[in-house]
Amino acid sequence: MAIYVNKENADEVSALIEKIDIYGPVPANETERQYYYMAKVRRHVEALTKELGRKPGCCVVTFGCQMNARDSEKLVGILQLVGYDIVETEQTDFVIYNTCTVRDNANQRVYGRLGELKRYKRQNPQMKIALCGCMMQEPAVIEKLQKSYRFVNLIFGTHNIFKFPELLNSMFENNGGMTIDIWKDTDQIVEDLPVERKYPFKSGINIMFGCNNFCTYCIVPYVRGRERSRRPEDIIAEIEALVADGVVEIMLLGQNVNSYGKNLEHPVTFAQLLERVEQIEGLKRIRFMTSHPKDLSDELIDLMAKSKKICRHLHLPLQSGSTRILKAMNRVYTKESYLELAAKIREKIPDMAISTDIIVGFPGETFEDILETIDVVEKVQYDNAFTFIYSRRTGTPAASMAGQVPDDVVKKHFDLVLQKVQEVSRERIRQYEGQTVEVLVEEKNGQDERLMTGRMSNNTLVHFPGTEDLIGKLVMVRLVRCLGFYYMGEQVAKENG
Repeated sequence: MAIYVNKENADEVSALIEKIDIYGPVPANETERQYYYMAKVRRHVEALTKELGRKPGCCVVTFGCQMNARDSEKLVGILQLVGYDIVETEQTDFVIYNTCTVRDNANQRVYGRLGELKRYKRQNPQMKIALCGCMMQEPAVIEKLQKSYRFVNLIFGTHNIFKFPELLNSMFENNGGMTIDIWKDTDQIVEDLPVERKYPFKSGINIMFGCNNFCTYCIVPYVRGRERSRRPEDIIAEIEALVADGVVEIMLLGQNVNSYGKNLEHPVTFAQLLERVEQIEGLKRIRFMTSHPKDLSDELIDLMAKSKKICRHLHLPLQSGSTRILKAMNRVYTKESYLELAAKIREKIPDMAISTDIIVGFPGETFEDILETIDVVEKVQYDNAFTFIYSRRTGTPAASMAGQVPDDVVKKHFDLVLQKVQEVSRERIRQYEGQTVEVLVEEKNGQDERLMTGRMSNNTLVHFPGTEDLIGKLVMVRLVRCLGFYYMGEQVAKENG
């Protein structure tokens, strides 16, 4: 399990690191080895602090999915323990970009931001820059960085993030050069490393890593590796520690959580894991992300139907409503089987909100295929849908397929799908108007400081008058007015106090 660094235990964890003999042999055990390097990096940071006359700052910028956000929490946990101040500005002493590569524009954003960092580094020559995450697993990216971005100090990928302390030490000892450590794959899962949570009341939990599906448009299996599941006892122990530290909602994370446990020595289904998680005293809400339709079992649907803790929100990526396109995507289901699955979920769990992902512009897609997708949107009645234009990713089978769709046609098709998605979603969300629902209060509203912002079990946002002491609490809110994709509400007292 991870070690969560909080106000209560920060000094204790820090004292443990302080006692490590950095002149002794490097431990063989991987977890002990990384704590050894944390102790070494702390000495480097102490020297830098003396030189600067202040604690050095570090800014961690996250691109991409919840998996990346979770990885960034691990980076921050280590950085704080070795002596960095975590700051929001990129004009600081150390900047880390945790990158995404699902779409090409994500890569271009990183290159653009690096141009800005180069300017900052001219003003502060001691500044360090690190790049990690999925984008770094692409050989062409590393080649480009070595050629055109020599001012970057540290580059590592997704498979060896647990080596971050060791890599930091290499960066410090490399005298301003470029340290690169990219692994093609790994079967290692290293537990017991520090994590700093972004929110005190909710947290993501990795239950597995990698993906075995190889959808023809997707780079993820190539950059995240093959599926490997964490042991259920490690997951349960981590969640219990989180709940003891004030967490009321957890999100179980994996590229395809429905295939969790298949590669364990003693196989466990995702539904069986969820049953164990639900028994944890003090845990109020359980979410998970992401589900692949081909692996969503009746066992899981039945469990969700009777569960008191699993949130009424299921993300079920469609990608296309055309069976012909789904086959070309290697999605391993048809339009008909997807609709049957969605109908089963709606029948057994009528209040379940279903969201989805849709790709427009996949090679060979025609107007008739778009009509098939719109038909699925109308029949499933999605509560929310993330609609994307197909991004041609070098290294995927789809990138070399014939029939790449012209941009102007894609744009026309995209607008049609988006219009239908928004029309359906507005109607779905409006149905809750006037109801009183339980809301987890997450933050003060960024637009109006008199309002608090929370989230319903079905993931709908609600804004209502309140004070900051409500953050992290579950409160009852009457949904007064639907404004498109969110609600304005008012807090009401819970029954029986």
